Amino acid sequence: MSKRIGSYPRLRVSGGGNGVITQGGGVLLVETARRTGLDAALSAALAPWRKPRAVHDPGKILLDLALAVALGGDCLADVAILRAEPGMFGPVASDPTVSRLVDTLAATGPGGLVALRKARAEVRERVWTLAGEASPHAGGQVIVDIDGVLVLAHSENQDAAATWKKTFGHHPLFAFVDHGSEGSGEPVAGLLRPGNAGSNTAADHIEAARLALAQLPNRHRRGRRTLIRTDSAGGTHDFLNRLTARGRWLSYSVGMVNTDAIHQAVLLVPAAAWTPAIEPDGNVRDGAWVAELAGDVLNGWPKGMRLIVRKERPHPGAQLRITDADGMRITCFATNTIDVPIARLELRHRQRARAEDRIRAARDTGLRNLPLHDAAQNRVWLEIVQIALDLLAWLPMLALSGAARRWEPKRLRLFSAAAQLVTTGRRRWLRPARHWPWTHVITTAFERLQALPNPG
Repeated sequence: MSKRIGSYPRLRVSGGGNGVITQGGGVLLVETARRTGLDAALSAALAPWRKPRAVHDPGKILLDLALAVALGGDCLADVAILRAEPGMFGPVASDPTVSRLVDTLAATGPGGLVALRKARAEVRERVWTLAGEASPHAGGQVIVDIDGVLVLAHSENQDAAATWKKTFGHHPLFAFVDHGSEGSGEPVAGLLRPGNAGSNTAADHIEAARLALAQLPNRHRRGRRTLIRTDSAGGTHDFLNRLTARGRWLSYSVGMVNTDAIHQAVLLVPAAAWTPAIEPDGNVRDGAWVAELAGDVLNGWPKGMRLIVRKERPHPGAQLRITDADGMRITCFATNTIDVPIARLELRHRQRARAEDRIRAARDTGLRNLPLHDAAQNRVWLEIVQIALDLLAWLPMLALSGAARRWEPKRLRLFSAAAQLVTTGRRRWLRPARHWPWTHVITTAFERLQALPNPG
């Protein structure tokens, strides 16, 4: 009888290995920060908060935190994963130094946040220029999606409250620039709110839109080249009036609550007025039709607003609402875009669902919980999370291609690649394992980043 040896190879383990990097793929994030000028921009932004004779640069400390979050960290102490690899990440501040910087920025009120946001906006414009045809504004229009996200709290954090889903925590409002079907998206606003913040709060949507526009290049901060897209939480008079105010003139595609007036108007739409909805490939969407409403339902809303309604067969098991009609699920949205077929406008609005993908990625990048107690500290944490998400969006835009451009944080296994750090000829080489399935992705992406011009 043969002796069973098990399903896995037997190994012996001892310490003492040299020149081994456990987060070898993280070099792509470091190089992205360097080539985009993010490291220098953060250092300049936080220079006023650097104390005399300080050993660590506040900008480097904050960037280290963002790198740790991008690599999977979810609290300040996770910067230790960088501290363990000085050969790739350089000197990393101690946990007390990191905590003191966050406390200092939190104590400055809006000053520190404004400095960080200004630096991010400057770098974003450079990144979009470097990206060329892969940039979000290459098609002539930038799409900004605004959506809320529930963040659970497991302790009595400041401003944590009961949420509309009967959980306990916070209800931040985020804005993301959509990279289209070929890419992901990048955050341009993160507004911390209590858990009981309302969904249809116009003031919060106005503030989120203001923060988002300030992150865009100047030519996209007003005018029809920028489209603001929200679900029905943004369908308020105040919010739409602000988007279309004189001097702003933004495009919008905003979900609307299906009121009784809209319900009655839908019942009056003749059968011939319904147009088949379409899929992204241009084919007809089975069981869905769209029509445009007119008349009294537009009274009181901004001039030029179009109200488009969709009816669709409900999914098996779905329950109809009182505002649905003829066994069909009814939804509607408002837009001020003209000279575009309503089926194409409805498809564009339906693609707002990509914001849910961005939120899922944010949860995997430090937004699963807010790790600090004070609201001011957690506002700083939201900025750190957004910097991490910026890096995770800019790297694919600048250096990846094909399906890799759409990889979400949990799919970006290339960061965890083991590599050997070798010094030869006065140069240091990072050599990922030859057998690692994504080694060629890492080396190709690094070469593309190296080919980018250095920031001025």
